[in-house]
Amino acid sequence: MFDNLRDIANSSWQAFERNICRLLLYMGFSNVRLVGQRDDHGADVAAIRYGKKWLFQAKHWKKAVGDSVLEETLKALYEYKADIPVVVASMGFDSSAKQYQQNLMRYNKVPMQLWDALRLVNETEKLPEKTLNTRSIRKYQESAIKEITGAYFSGEKRALVVLATGLGKTFVAAESIRRIRAIEQKRVLVCAHTNDLVYQLERAFWPFLKPSETTLVWNNYEPQNNESLENADFTFACVDTVYNYIINRKELPIFDILLVDECHHVGSSMYDQVFDYLAAGKENGAFALGLTATPWRADEVQISKYFGEPKISVDIIDGLKNGFLANIDYRIFTNNIDWNSLKNIKGKSFSPKQINKTLFINQWDDSVVDTFHEAWNEQTYPRAIIFCGTIEHAITMKNKINALGFCRAEAIYSNASDRGFEAMGQYKRNRILSDFDEGNINVICAVDIFNEGIDVPDVNILVFQRVTHSRRIFIQQLGRGLRLSEGKDKVIVLDFVSDIRRFAAGISLKNSVCSTRDATRIDLPNKVTFYKANKEDPQSESFLRQWLDDVVAIESSDEDASVLKFPPAFEEQYDDL
Repeated sequence: MFDNLRDIANSSWQAFERNICRLLLYMGFSNVRLVGQRDDHGADVAAIRYGKKWLFQAKHWKKAVGDSVLEETLKALYEYKADIPVVVASMGFDSSAKQYQQNLMRYNKVPMQLWDALRLVNETEKLPEKTLNTRSIRKYQESAIKEITGAYFSGEKRALVVLATGLGKTFVAAESIRRIRAIEQKRVLVCAHTNDLVYQLERAFWPFLKPSETTLVWNNYEPQNNESLENADFTFACVDTVYNYIINRKELPIFDILLVDECHHVGSSMYDQVFDYLAAGKENGAFALGLTATPWRADEVQISKYFGEPKISVDIIDGLKNGFLANIDYRIFTNNIDWNSLKNIKGKSFSPKQINKTLFINQWDDSVVDTFHEAWNEQTYPRAIIFCGTIEHAITMKNKINALGFCRAEAIYSNASDRGFEAMGQYKRNRILSDFDEGNINVICAVDIFNEGIDVPDVNILVFQRVTHSRRIFIQQLGRGLRLSEGKDKVIVLDFVSDIRRFAAGISLKNSVCSTRDATRIDLPNKVTFYKANKEDPQSESFLRQWLDDVVAIESSDEDASVLKFPPAFEEQYDDL
């Protein structure tokens, strides 16, 4: 972290900001969030302490900070509605900055604080040499941790953990590695396929680290030299950066443990190169640990080739049945089905793509918003994510919800996948997520944001609207609402289906969570219900059950695969729908 002045001077500005976040957590701040890197509008870190919102502006410069930075921070204080402004400067402050601070405190009663590098070192030295994690460990998590550590200390070279979203797979990995390092000071390389996930992983590991344990982020934005790589206890890297380093014939430092998050992405040439270089999973190589919630792949690659068979596997169904996840009230709506269109289909075997074009009516946003409003009133403290197919649709849904005035919605997306829309900058995304986290925004209309990595445990309403079905993405998105949280008794899921495979997924989910009951629990109020015009629609469910007989094969099929059969005997049934 901030062990000495030399390391502070030699770090990147990005690492400087993240280490401020980490220090604040050790100092007892809560809701610590990195709110911006580029185009941050005068704010880098926001945090809460003693009921006050603190705002930090970080300057990793080669010269002292002047009064202009304090002016910028003061503007950000009002924009972010914060109480206490802090400027953190690696090279300290000049006389104009110090005078500006004195005037603010004397005449404007603004409690602005100035932290220099020496203050950071002193605050770090005060910290007790212990980890922050106080979360209790669930039985299945302890089993997974013992399986991983047992495999490591018995000489096995690999382990695979399959845990559904919300069940704590990163928690399991971090605690396992903490126990290993408590006995042997091994160096760890954590790999992921995106930069956002790399940053999230580093942060997720902080509670399991002592203040003296060092972390390093290695990606295209923060290139590292060999000295830095050799000295860090934990290196969090984007796989393409490690791959490029290797193929440019540079010598990679020795790593004792290779952790791959979202390891269903292995099998690419980049991951293969990293595994080969580290001899990961082999007798004299690094211990290979893989984590995933969705171990399926569309191709022939088997992740067991890299990590072996799962040491533990707990899917969403197991999590729901055993109370590890929030109870689910899943409502599948059939309003947008044009049953009469089925009469025009010719043939006996069809692909999901063919059926989707024929069966579904797309334009029904107003009724979706009305149904969402009703579900909103069912929850005591409603928080919602609406998954949308396009940026344009996300903005449309946001505007329709805000027009009703019962809550505040915002659209969020990463890439400009739609023509006419610019990519949303990191500052704006972080600002929206920060407001959502603090309750200033109640609803997020998301496009490709909440699939992997982001934790929002308080969310208790999910809406699927105009999304194409993918089994992996469906499970990841559904998991965003299933995390347990204080005061949360269930998550309501509104699925406005626009893909026939989603019906198969819904039927499969109902078969799994509603047909059996765990004798160790008094009641499991999980339910999956078909609705039409806000009334239960068992007739459509019955018809779909017969039509989609092999729900597993259909749910996981490619959209062009001819897996759907349409027996003529059903014609009389759908006449009545």
